[in-house]
Amino acid sequence: MKTEKAKEERSSVPSPSSSPPFASRFESIGVKVPEQRLFTKDLMSGVKMWGKFDLERLTGIKERRVCSAKEDSYGLTLNAARDCLNHSRYQGEDLEMIICCSITKYKDGTTFVWEPPFSLYVKEAIGASRALNFDIANACAGMLTGVLIMDDFIRRGVIKRGMVISGENLTSASRNAVPRVKTVLSGQLASLTVGDCGAAVIMERSAEGKATLEISNFVSLAKYSDLCIGGPCRNAPGAQMTTDARKIHHVAIDNMPFITERALQGSGLEYGDIDHIVPHQTSIRAIRSGDKRLGHYFGVRAKNIIVNLQEYGNTASTSHFLALYRHLHEKRFQAGDRMMLMALASGLTMGFVIFTMDDLVDRYGIDN
Repeated sequence: MKTEKAKEERSSVPSPSSSPPFASRFESIGVKVPEQRLFTKDLMSGVKMWGKFDLERLTGIKERRVCSAKEDSYGLTLNAARDCLNHSRYQGEDLEMIICCSITKYKDGTTFVWEPPFSLYVKEAIGASRALNFDIANACAGMLTGVLIMDDFIRRGVIKRGMVISGENLTSASRNAVPRVKTVLSGQLASLTVGDCGAAVIMERSAEGKATLEISNFVSLAKYSDLCIGGPCRNAPGAQMTTDARKIHHVAIDNMPFITERALQGSGLEYGDIDHIVPHQTSIRAIRSGDKRLGHYFGVRAKNIIVNLQEYGNTASTSHFLALYRHLHEKRFQAGDRMMLMALASGLTMGFVIFTMDDLVDRYGIDN
């Protein structure tokens, strides 16, 4: 009997060469942003730059959320995971996998934690005792890369559900950049655009009739990997980041149309079929420039591009899910809307998550 059962179990696992038998979907999203706000005008008051420069006009960022002395990456990650569970029909014990994608891993202030991994800390705190856990890092594409990996595990039938998490306490890079930015060409200028945020998303096996994720065309243009480099600051607590913002923008604009076209072809859609595009939240000028370039290439402008950087800045790996979360609560989506999440990160990494909004919209808003 044991032999027959073992044969039956083995036969239920798809072979590596077979097409994945399942699909995945977003089941719930959670977010945690700090209460403390830092306005761009106040941040720039400490910058002693040669000549006039209006960061708010250039980027569209009016303010960002910043961690207090008692907040850190871990707290943002954990509270986002708990918020995600509050919007979910699952509990921690139902999760089978947790992937943490934070760039920053500060715990207990500015202590950067390598081991144990953040995913283990969160797993234990939310009671997900049966979940596999690991951390990955892919700069600002981190969470969407985690979604890519989780989707693969679900599609192949290894797991039924899991959570992708991240907590970004980035604004130490802003504080450390303030005394170093002297001109508009400063390598640390982009550090003045970041904000702090935690985000989490539960993914599950999609039932028949539910929306499914189409994840395609994650591409790394490795020869441009030196255009944005982050690491610990040598002269102050926290991080510093050096970016060739102009060059990375031009490289992204030049390559975006072809990579986008391949992603759409894989989904059987055209650019005009997409109802909402969620780009990485860098600056309003960069987003508008990308919209114009894609509109020219495809012959049709995007129906709606979601931008929320005015109040939050660039929150790195969490930016797409912060934007989705806010618009879900504001009831700006309807079931049936076609969504495209566009990853853009140093590396240089670009990729897409395409899906159709379903009853996820029913669990968010004033009455929920």
